[in-house]
Amino acid sequence: MGDVWLGQPYPLGATWDGVGTNFALFSEVAERVELCLFDDEGRETRCDLPESDGFVWHGYLAGIGPGQRYGYRVHGPYDPMGGDRCDPSKLLLDPYGKAVEGEVRWHGSLFSYQLDEPDPADPDALRNTEDSAPYMPKNVVINPFFDWGDDRPPRTPYHQTVIYEAHVRGLTKLHPDIPEEQRGTYAALAHPSIIQHLRDLGVTAVELMPVHQFVPEHGLVERGLTNYWGYNTIGFLAPHNAYSSSGQRGEQVLEFKAMVRALHEAGIEVILDVVYNHTAEADHLGPTLSFRGIDNASYYRLRDDDKRYLVDYTGCGNSLNVRHPHALQMIMDSLRYWVLEMHVDGFRFDLASALARELHDVDRLAAFFDLVQQDPVVSQVKLIAEPWDVGEGGYQVGNFPPLWTEWNGQYRDTVRDFWRGEYAAMPEFASRLTGSSDLYEHSGRRPVASINFVTCHDGFTLTDLVSYNGKHNDANREDNRDGTDDNRSWNCGAEGETGDPAVVALRDRQRRNLLATLFLSQGVPMLLAGDESGRTQHGNNNAYCQDNELSWVHWKETGSPQPELEFLGRLARLRRDHTVFRRRRFFQRPQPERNGLRDIAWLTPAGEYMTDDDWHTGYAKSLGVFLNGDAITEPDPHGRSVRDDSFLLLINAHSEDLSFTLPGPEFGERWEFALDTADPQGVDERHPVKARDGVEVPSRSLVVLVRRA
Repeated sequence: MGDVWLGQPYPLGATWDGVGTNFALFSEVAERVELCLFDDEGRETRCDLPESDGFVWHGYLAGIGPGQRYGYRVHGPYDPMGGDRCDPSKLLLDPYGKAVEGEVRWHGSLFSYQLDEPDPADPDALRNTEDSAPYMPKNVVINPFFDWGDDRPPRTPYHQTVIYEAHVRGLTKLHPDIPEEQRGTYAALAHPSIIQHLRDLGVTAVELMPVHQFVPEHGLVERGLTNYWGYNTIGFLAPHNAYSSSGQRGEQVLEFKAMVRALHEAGIEVILDVVYNHTAEADHLGPTLSFRGIDNASYYRLRDDDKRYLVDYTGCGNSLNVRHPHALQMIMDSLRYWVLEMHVDGFRFDLASALARELHDVDRLAAFFDLVQQDPVVSQVKLIAEPWDVGEGGYQVGNFPPLWTEWNGQYRDTVRDFWRGEYAAMPEFASRLTGSSDLYEHSGRRPVASINFVTCHDGFTLTDLVSYNGKHNDANREDNRDGTDDNRSWNCGAEGETGDPAVVALRDRQRRNLLATLFLSQGVPMLLAGDESGRTQHGNNNAYCQDNELSWVHWKETGSPQPELEFLGRLARLRRDHTVFRRRRFFQRPQPERNGLRDIAWLTPAGEYMTDDDWHTGYAKSLGVFLNGDAITEPDPHGRSVRDDSFLLLINAHSEDLSFTLPGPEFGERWEFALDTADPQGVDERHPVKARDGVEVPSRSLVVLVRRA
């Protein structure tokens, strides 16, 4: 190693310029910062960063380039009672590191206290100063250059978007067409078989569960499990190294970029599920891996009455300190990096309410949202909030700023309740079907503010939702105590697997009902990976620690019959081809539209307009919905009027078959069958029907008719 030059305080992290590498690290409390370089045999060489400007320590080393492994040791106060936890015996990862090699090997040296005395009255009396470097992963200097070719972001408008929530490893680990050495990696996600599958489903965006570098919790590893989902970040600019098939010395960055490029070529956007609300260092008894040892009080929310303890709005032991300018800067720098350098198209923010807690209450005008609103890069991509955290007042569905969309948990709950026959669910079901104007219209937002979903990674799969009344999480080794009990599920008459043909048929129909509702609702549909092919977790509704076949998608051999995929493909085409199912504005219910018809009409099974009494009959579980393709209020991108076919949805959530009478000829003289969840294969063989004809709708099923005259 040659001389260490002063270098520059910006950009933070390790930046290679073709000749050498600039290293820059923020710490407001550091008294000295050592850069630690590691060779291929793991031998460590240390040098002090020679300069500090505005609390950024920096230095430049000529001849240091891509592939070089490094970390930091920060010298400063170790005063837990005062909120400071600097400890130079602990090797620290760079918060701005763009690649990580290796994994945490759990060992007592990772903790600054003796593990057999986890909560001593005097933390200094039982300090653990053993060197943690042998058990720590290392950062890697990367080559930032990549041939993007003519890559362009698809920029799919929200109203044309169909999201597919997927896990990089779980989606691809068992796919028979993917080379075995690539399964479970970024390269696998870019495989032509995966891309073609997504296109067949009408998917326009994949929402990837966390791909930031993460660490499995110590307790999970001790139980022989792991953090499969990845909501335990330790590096906000580094793609998770275990998802790389080509190596961990920077190759993971190139492989991720190649994946994005391939998906973009197919017109598919990449949205990242990001976890800026907490880190993998857990509570005050957690390991010292990065932020804690660099500047504990700047990066974490500490309790005002006792700075030894951390504020926890996340249920994971700590909360990132969004009140501190450098913590906010790190979040914004990370977001910009993933957009500008990695070409991603948007973000879903895990426990987003935690980012809005400047004091205690959730504040929609918090500094984080101000920064996003003003940022010329981040404000232009898709921003999706998980609008809750575990703190008091954390449930904030409908309360995020206008730039944001939200996972609509009320949509999920209402649709589940309606189709399982819950009492008095119909009025709210109607609201969710039409874009949840009660949640979003007051803030000037449109139907696309609602990310609609029936299932997601957290909870039952679609198959389990119709197969289990209760959770079965024994594999998690927590005596079935973990996971929610509010599943709003129904097993259709038998708990779990069954050979009863009537139960199996009902479950198949219920899955189709839920999928049809999802794709025919106003808003943005989100499909959970594997739901299209009947994936089951055997009743486990909290498979966060199951990195095995319980969580992975099981693929059928190419060419085998897959009627469920054919049904979903029909649904996707129906939505794609018809503007009436993906309107940009809310329905204007009060006034009649062209030809005396409103843009939407709610009808009884007798074909008459719904009255207040009809809506508020607690056991009402059936209705007709007329969608008027001649009364779409929003123009096309060129300002021209939009016309579409008109549709009639006949929805029967009763346990008995019903005969629906079609409305009068003013709605339409002749109707053809477009979809039938009770008979998906035979719908094309059915004869057209006319105004005032009767249409038999079997119990718990949905029929879609399209007007032809």
